[in-house]
Amino acid sequence: MPQTPMQRMLESIRLTYRFSFDSSRGQIPPEKVLAAMAAVPREEFVPNDMRPFAYDNNALPIQHGQTISQPFIVALMTELLQPTPESILLEIGTGSGYQAAVLSGLVAKVYSLEIIPEMAEEARHRLSRLGYRNVEVLARDGYSGLPEHAPYDGIIVTAASASVPPPLIRQLKPGGRLILPLGEPYHYQELTLIRKELNGEIQWREILGVAFVPLTRKRT
Repeated sequence: MPQTPMQRMLESIRLTYRFSFDSSRGQIPPEKVLAAMAAVPREEFVPNDMRPFAYDNNALPIQHGQTISQPFIVALMTELLQPTPESILLEIGTGSGYQAAVLSGLVAKVYSLEIIPEMAEEARHRLSRLGYRNVEVLARDGYSGLPEHAPYDGIIVTAASASVPPPLIRQLKPGGRLILPLGEPYHYQELTLIRKELNGEIQWREILGVAFVPLTRKRT
């Protein structure tokens, strides 16, 4: 029986894991992450003219000059956060809402910040229409985070920054994880995992070379 587009996407994620890392790292994406992705209709998060490509394992252009991340990268960043059903997460860069929708099936609450007001409103309506009740989208400059709900078990940044925004480190719970693409926009970036140990010490680990749109800030 032929595979569905969703099944082909999940199989492509498994294969990309297999060939993206050396044998020192686990090469199989967690099944709970794949199950969360299987529950999200990706075609709802891309423009109509991109729907035929919604389940390709590629990044795609979306509204307002932004992109929806490659499914492999969505799976990897989700895995690196180590989400649990009790987790409270902060996302910087809502985009169309796809990453937040995937996370919503794994955690208690996702706060998602989007600097483009129109995009925030569109994502808010989309997520509400599709039934994602534990995601709250706010039109905010993500560089400053969301201190009123801190600290967070995990923070995910879906845009590239040349440095780690200090407010995000402060808003990370001891024992929490921050994942972001670190590097100059439109140049080489490294997906970087930052862990705040229970004693407050910060640990860094580079994961994989990536390419993300830049993290933008409001002009003052």
